[in-house]
Amino acid sequence: MNIEEINKELKGKSPQEIVSWALSVAKKPVVTTNFRPYESAILHLVVTEQKDIPVVWCDTGYNTPQTYKHAEELIEKLSLDVKLYVPKQTVAHRNVVLGLPSVDDPNHAVFTEQVKLEPFKRAMNEHQPDVWFTNLRKGQTAFRDSIDIVSVSKDGILKVSPFYNFSDEDLDQYLAKFDLPNEFKYFDPTKVESNRECGLHI
Repeated sequence: MNIEEINKELKGKSPQEIVSWALSVAKKPVVTTNFRPYESAILHLVVTEQKDIPVVWCDTGYNTPQTYKHAEELIEKLSLDVKLYVPKQTVAHRNVVLGLPSVDDPNHAVFTEQVKLEPFKRAMNEHQPDVWFTNLRKGQTAFRDSIDIVSVSKDGILKVSPFYNFSDEDLDQYLAKFDLPNEFKYFDPTKVESNRECGLHI
């Protein structure tokens, strides 16, 4: 499977067409979400094409009340088949042991492993997907600018970003068209700055 050729073929296709193509080659697809802003678009798009697709949610435990309310609303509205993964240690316990380390703190790597990477690896090991739908978009980080609609993860999973070339304005139109909610009060304890890579995609 030549990724360059696939991206050439998919260039100019609609997000719906991209998802249809990806599902046609997938045996065990998943979509991941953290219910950050604009996640309702990718979730709606993918479940419209495959209703029972596993929706992997790795909840760090540090989400805002608004994010949790948004998640509950979307889970109900879209009848999502959510597979929830949480860190093995509670936030209360970690607050005593590690606190919330800054990016410069040597403990930041340990913190990121605990709250994000370990639950994510556990999810991927359990589901063993061959196609992974994400809402990565061009312009979010330097790394994301270097990939395309379709890329391959470090574990060899076909990673598909149907809205890769969409702007916020394009997604606003999509949400309005399908009457989908959005929520901006989102907090990622491992990133701090919005233009930092989250660690799952490198």
